Amino acid sequence: MTRILITGSNGLLGQKLVYALLKRTDVQLIATSVGVNRLIKQDGYVYESLDITNKSEVEAIFKKHQPDVIINTAAMTNVDACETKREECWAINVTAVQNIVDVIQNPFPSERGRGEVSCHLIHLSTDFVFDGEKGTEYVETDIPNPQSYYALSKFESEKVLQNSKINWAIARTIIVYGIVDNMSRSNIVLWAKDALTKGQNINVVDDQFRSPTLAEDLADGCILIADKKAKGIYHLSGPKTMSILELVYKVADYWKLDKSLITPSKSNNLNQAAKRPPRTGFDISIAKKELGYAPHSFEEGLKILDSQL
Repeated sequence: MTRILITGSNGLLGQKLVYALLKRTDVQLIATSVGVNRLIKQDGYVYESLDITNKSEVEAIFKKHQPDVIINTAAMTNVDACETKREECWAINVTAVQNIVDVIQNPFPSERGRGEVSCHLIHLSTDFVFDGEKGTEYVETDIPNPQSYYALSKFESEKVLQNSKINWAIARTIIVYGIVDNMSRSNIVLWAKDALTKGQNINVVDDQFRSPTLAEDLADGCILIADKKAKGIYHLSGPKTMSILELVYKVADYWKLDKSLITPSKSNNLNQAAKRPPRTGFDISIAKKELGYAPHSFEEGLKILDSQL
């Protein structure tokens, strides 16, 4: 049995990981998040409240459960909030990652008859580590150049792993969409669908380009990294890069909503606190070749969302 511990299990990716791993008979699952467990299904795994910014909590939970794999999905991801709440952003996105690495790097005796515990850390990162000026899809070896405090914090968290002696993998991703239990969190797809369904006018940028990623696909990619004990950086996203405007038009088309409610806009008209890279998008050929990663098209992703709704 492989013991897999997930941080941020109440989040979109965290929930998808829990539900995917619950189908496995070869995995013992420990789900952790701050506060109470917000998943509808609460049996078949262990849940622990864990604040990863508190190193003593991290140490206690890891010693108790001695995971073989940790998938760190916990993060502060609101880009504009990170710009204005920098201490909070740094604590969650960088210091907390250092806490996890420190605890793994100082192994404790295993109660499972294997000597010391060795652990594989899979850490989630973002396309925003790049400046978006390349003009084509980014590969894993491209040099990051973060343009916002959020992006800087995620790049610094990557360096924490790279400078460590542990077994690590970094999974970078782009605009994750999907449905969480009780619809407790939104994302760009649900936001656009909801606004257009209500007949609201929305402004949507036409000068930012991304590869939207179905949360189930990202979860599968993380699990493939765990199963293959893969190390290094992997780009895990949807297969096609499109403008945010095209993305929202596709949402409108799928649910047959009124596209005249959508007004194209430029990024500099939005008065956002944080700068966004104009064009990211990933070359995912390494993940396909080395991991067997096979993401759905955006249209297929919308169909999966629709069935869940």
